Amino acid sequence: MFTGIIETLGVVANLKEEQENLHITVKSDITSELKIDQSVAHNGVCLTVVAINTDEYTVTAIKETIDKTNIGDLLIDEEINLERAMKLGDRLDGHIVQGHVDETGFCKSIKDENGSTVFTFYYESENNNITIEKGSITVNGVSLTVIDSKKDEFSVAIIPYTLENTIFKNFRVGTKVNLEFDVIGKYVARLTKLK
Repeated sequence: MFTGIIETLGVVANLKEEQENLHITVKSDITSELKIDQSVAHNGVCLTVVAINTDEYTVTAIKETIDKTNIGDLLIDEEINLERAMKLGDRLDGHIVQGHVDETGFCKSIKDENGSTVFTFYYESENNNITIEKGSITVNGVSLTVIDSKKDEFSVAIIPYTLENTIFKNFRVGTKVNLEFDVIGKYVARLTKLK
C-alpha cells in the first residue's frame, strides 16, 4: 500500500530486457535505505527490489506490467517518481493507493493558472473507470484531487511544490501517464454494475 505522496525522484540508470521481462536499474538517494524484496512504487507501479548496488537498485517488470503501464516507455536518464510502501501507523497524507495501475492515459492540456497548473488527462472510457469531482486519482503515482470530471477525462490542479518535486514538471501535451483510479470508487462501480 502507498499514499501517493512522492518521496523522491530517481533516475533510470539502466534498462535490460530478458525474455519478456524488463529489468530497470534506478539511481536514487533512498537506495541505501532499501532492502531486497521491498516494494517501491515507480511512477505509481509497485515493483519489487531484486538487487542493490551502492546508490542504484534494480526492479523487474513482467509483460503484464509492461503492457498495462508506461514502464516499457522509460528511457535511460529519465526521471521517475518514487514512493516506498507506507508503514503501519504512519499518517495517510494522500489516499489509499495500491500501486496497481488500471490503465494509461494521455495529457490533453496544460494550463497555467495564478499559483497552480491545471493538467487535463483523457483515457479510454470503455474500461469503465470513473472519476468524480473532489474524488481521488493517482497520476504516475501522485495522489491528486479531481477538479473536473467527465466520462473519459478529468483535470487536476497542481501546486508549485508538487510541480517542481515530481515528474509533472516534465509533462507535455501527449505525455503517456499511469492512472490508478480510487479503490473505493472501483468497488462501488463494480457493485453497482452487479445489481
